[in-house]
Amino acid sequence: MRDFRTSAGKCGDMLGKIMPALEWIRNYDRSDWKGDLTAGATVAVMLVPQGMAYAMLAGLPTVMGLYASTIPLFVYALFGSSRHLAVGPVAIISIIIFARCSLIAEPGSPKYINAVLVLGAMVGAIQVAMGLMRLGFIVHYLSHAVISGLTSAAAILIGLSQLKHLLGISLTPHHSAIGILREIIPRMGETHLITLICGCGSIATLLLFKKLWPRFPAAIVVVIVATAIVRALHLDEAGIGIVGSVPAGLPYPQLPDFDPDLVQSLAAAALTIVLVGFVESISVAQVVAMKERYPIHPNRELGALGLANIAASLSSGCPVTGGFSRTAVNHEAGARTEMASLISAVLVLLTLLFLTPLFHYLPNAVLAAIVIVAVAGLVDFETAKKLLVVKRGDGLSLLLTFVATLALGLEVGVLLGAAFSLSGFIWRSSHPHTARLGFVEEEGGFRNLSRYPRATTYPAILILRVDASLYFANMAFLTDVIRNAVHDQPGVQWIVMDFSGVNDIDACAVETLERLMEVYGEADIGFAFSGMKGPVRDVVTRAGWPELLGSRMWYTSVRQALDDIRGSTSAGTR
Repeated sequence: MRDFRTSAGKCGDMLGKIMPALEWIRNYDRSDWKGDLTAGATVAVMLVPQGMAYAMLAGLPTVMGLYASTIPLFVYALFGSSRHLAVGPVAIISIIIFARCSLIAEPGSPKYINAVLVLGAMVGAIQVAMGLMRLGFIVHYLSHAVISGLTSAAAILIGLSQLKHLLGISLTPHHSAIGILREIIPRMGETHLITLICGCGSIATLLLFKKLWPRFPAAIVVVIVATAIVRALHLDEAGIGIVGSVPAGLPYPQLPDFDPDLVQSLAAAALTIVLVGFVESISVAQVVAMKERYPIHPNRELGALGLANIAASLSSGCPVTGGFSRTAVNHEAGARTEMASLISAVLVLLTLLFLTPLFHYLPNAVLAAIVIVAVAGLVDFETAKKLLVVKRGDGLSLLLTFVATLALGLEVGVLLGAAFSLSGFIWRSSHPHTARLGFVEEEGGFRNLSRYPRATTYPAILILRVDASLYFANMAFLTDVIRNAVHDQPGVQWIVMDFSGVNDIDACAVETLERLMEVYGEADIGFAFSGMKGPVRDVVTRAGWPELLGSRMWYTSVRQALDDIRGSTSAGTR
């Protein structure tokens, strides 16, 4: 019996790792129910109009936004590690979908819808594969500066893309701010006045609620009031655009047509959504998890989001990820566990079953207003100003990403942003900070001569400190630094390398340093190393440095190395 219980316990632990929901469902605390119910209902009320709005933004039937707000929520709650992340359609993903799929087919057409479903399945498959390969760390190579620039530009693009619904003007799809403005400015005279009043009134109402009662789900109030007014006054007959018939019933399973050419044409967009969606999701999940003091597992998050996207694709929904605003509302409304997401999904399902006829007269301008107000807060000029002051290179990366995204579109902006991040990382790692040191009497230590020009130096001894790990990509730079320093200090007999800032070293760096010691040894210049850390010492010991340098690689400090060298020099030895 004991063996059976032990085996059952191990099996339960294994299943818990595969499907974390088994653990929290089994140990669910009934005292959490009130908070989860309140939060789930609040998010559902927010999710219904937002889901419809973001589906419209993606060029899809509005019901697909509701489909994406049901089964994917169940799937994420079963596999995700965040207790508060509110998964569903988001604006930035919707605009990427529209930017790519509108080049393939007419928005809203069966071919277009199939392309979106294929795209969702591709996104999900890539995310699951990345999670299994434990590649969640990759997201950290996109700097905060690039993400901020991308998000701000995307918010402006999304707002501009909704002007056609706000003004009641039919526009050709454009994927850059220049293209949208170039067409819309000459056609401002075609604005439909009733549509404009409806849209602007909705924006004003949403902003008022946001300022006075930020937690109140104002979007549903605006939707109800605007729909009632349009129906009562027959404003649809006066030319205001409405959602029209929204199919009732549950989402149905559907396998999209995976045409090889279509898959190839969607590859770049899928990678873009994976990158942007995961950054948005993991960022907000980690912020909330830090406040609530529980861990977030990036690789599990990738897998859970991937399975949610596959579920969305198979149930006729658009791609999903965790959203900033809904997650914040979910947390603030009192959510304690993933049960809140399950409640939201059930309420959206009930809406699909019984309430879709009520959305027939919902104006498109109201959905556009919901989108515009939702993304307005994503435009972040304060970060740009701060980064330009704190570190100009990061500020320029933000501005370059911002301008590229506005001028060339989201996909190009993401790719260029990733290139900026990666190139900045490569440049910094290949140009490690290296300082020439001198002794500062007042502080009793060795300091950077560029900051302490009056520090005491030693004509026959060059002291260099390296503040980075050494590997094949930065050894050419370090070689140049040493050569220039020796050239600038004639009469050098010793080079003391302070390795207190070196955390790691590879075989190429070891070989390069050995070659330098050999070359400078022929010029009667010796090397000594101080402050070498254990992992670095292990590598060079295996390379035979104790036989090559003897005690000159074991100095614990620059002062010890200096005293020993000066003593041996005065004694006539090296």
